[in-house]
Amino acid sequence: MSKPPKLFDRLHEEFRRRHYSYETEKSYIHWIREFIRFHNMASPRDLGAEAVEAFLTHLAVHKHVAASTQNQAFSALIFLYREVYQVDTDWNLDAMRARTTRYVPTVLSREETLSILNQMNGVARLVAQILYGSGLRLREGLNLRVKDLDFAQHQIIVRDTKGRESRVTPLPDALTEPLAQHLKTVQRWHEMDLKLGYGAVMLPYALDRKYPNANRQWFWQFVFPAKSRCLDSRSGQIGRYHLHPSGVQKALKQAVSLARVQKRVSCHTFRHSFATHLLQDSYDIRTVQELLGHKDVKTTMIYTHVLNRGGRGVRSPLDQ
Repeated sequence: MSKPPKLFDRLHEEFRRRHYSYETEKSYIHWIREFIRFHNMASPRDLGAEAVEAFLTHLAVHKHVAASTQNQAFSALIFLYREVYQVDTDWNLDAMRARTTRYVPTVLSREETLSILNQMNGVARLVAQILYGSGLRLREGLNLRVKDLDFAQHQIIVRDTKGRESRVTPLPDALTEPLAQHLKTVQRWHEMDLKLGYGAVMLPYALDRKYPNANRQWFWQFVFPAKSRCLDSRSGQIGRYHLHPSGVQKALKQAVSLARVQKRVSCHTFRHSFATHLLQDSYDIRTVQELLGHKDVKTTMIYTHVLNRGGRGVRSPLDQ
């Protein structure tokens, strides 16, 4: 009689059966491991609501995590008990909640954006231009496949986003030629990989089982593949994954320093700037909401605060 699968094997199986992203899978696994360590390696099956409550309180009081981090840990544990252990998780937890902070996002002026982009080059510059020009998150930009670029309609189809939905956003005219030239290079790499017996790419939703040869087709390849091939831990095949986020992040950090922009700039700042600049150009907030993929317009409303000059647009009497 075969042994029942171990906990983490069951978790991996449930994640993939429900088409969770690899990033979500890694994050949830991390928090479940931390939960087990916190309770001295006790089996989660022998624990319950009180143990979850104690762990979440520990994160808020002793680890001083952000509210979003605590919520992510809670979601991971709910997944564990509900989907793996089939336990009713209608818990009335009295855990200490991490403090929710309201912040105004860092936004670059158009001049600052241009000065930073001008200090970047190569593929990292092209990625940054797409983040700003199309309002993408870094992961969304790196996850783009060749088929997601619609040059004829001047649009990008962003699939499997943060809310696990797809949306359409503009493909800047200024990037049409640079992207076309970049894809020629990527296609040469792909053709070379195929000749060497490689060329397979990871497909979402286990499509590689449904369409065995699709993972070698050109239009499924990543727009921004890594320069070297690697082993895909899920499929066991050797192929090219997309660029690692750290490469773009390091290039951006250096560019910000060279441009002497005195702001805390991350890749996500380009997305904030995209939204703010559209509102400055008089596009309505519902349009911006759709382009960003926000479910609630309240999330998009934060950019209206950035539009207002200090103190919600009130002019200081000193300036008068």
